Amino acid sequence: MKHIRIATRESKLALWQARFLRAQLLAAHPDIEVTLVGMSTKGDRWLDAPLSEIGGKGLFIKELEVAMLDGRADMAVHSVKDLPAVMPEGFSLPLIAFRDDIRDVLVSAKGPLEALPVGARIGSSSLRRKSQILAIRPDLEVLPIRGNVGTRLEKLDSGEFDGIVLAAAGLARLELHRDDLHPLSVEECLPAPGQGALGVEILQDSPLEELLAPLLDSQTSACVRAERGISAGLGADCALPVAASAHFTSSQQIQLSALVADADGAKIVRSTVTGSDPLTLADEAVAQLLANGAGEILDRIRQDKH
Repeated sequence: MKHIRIATRESKLALWQARFLRAQLLAAHPDIEVTLVGMSTKGDRWLDAPLSEIGGKGLFIKELEVAMLDGRADMAVHSVKDLPAVMPEGFSLPLIAFRDDIRDVLVSAKGPLEALPVGARIGSSSLRRKSQILAIRPDLEVLPIRGNVGTRLEKLDSGEFDGIVLAAAGLARLELHRDDLHPLSVEECLPAPGQGALGVEILQDSPLEELLAPLLDSQTSACVRAERGISAGLGADCALPVAASAHFTSSQQIQLSALVADADGAKIVRSTVTGSDPLTLADEAVAQLLANGAGEILDRIRQDKH
């Protein structure tokens, strides 16, 4: 294939990701042509309710997949943390790479998390972030916030919130340098599975897999597949308070940390395992989490949503 079309949302971050992928593809294959196919998704248009109430982050992805099925696009690039743990039938995720800072960041002129005034209003679109923040500061008010990165920062700067929590990678990729950024350590706020990494989605059995092969990053892929195995094993989507982070140790083993928290952060179940096979590690961690009550926590949250 000499002409590759990348389906992309038209937010600044999505366009950055698509342009970045185009540059990587052209560097590896100077003889091909790569164009972007921009589109607006249901998730971009429907901003009146929290994502968890209207179908989750899949609303940002469906139109891109339809474009591939219809032959209008050949691939799509995503923040891996926004993808379902199990890819829909007919699609594959052959490339997971280009991982940036995995941490979350508190953006607040009122200081870091421990310095925020009692009752401060914190905007977060993520139940995972909310539960971990409340575990540390139960006195805070964590409220849903929607919109792209720029919109959320505008809501913060207008005084609607005292702080907001965003992914560090997104801020870095958009080159948004501010004096009020306070990174949250992974001990304070364990990231979402796949956070900071990019993933390329194509149709299953597509010849494009060979085209993507030069961009492979085996260590990032192994770590992210271990993390995504947590969500898959728990039957959890990105709307649930499930977190996971994996890294290679000095002995070239994978260390995987995972947690499940209840909505108010009063109970958090954790697991840390080390080994060589990503999926085996995920299975071990899931078994530990379930043995310690993770299933009951997730069941309660699912029931509350209904």
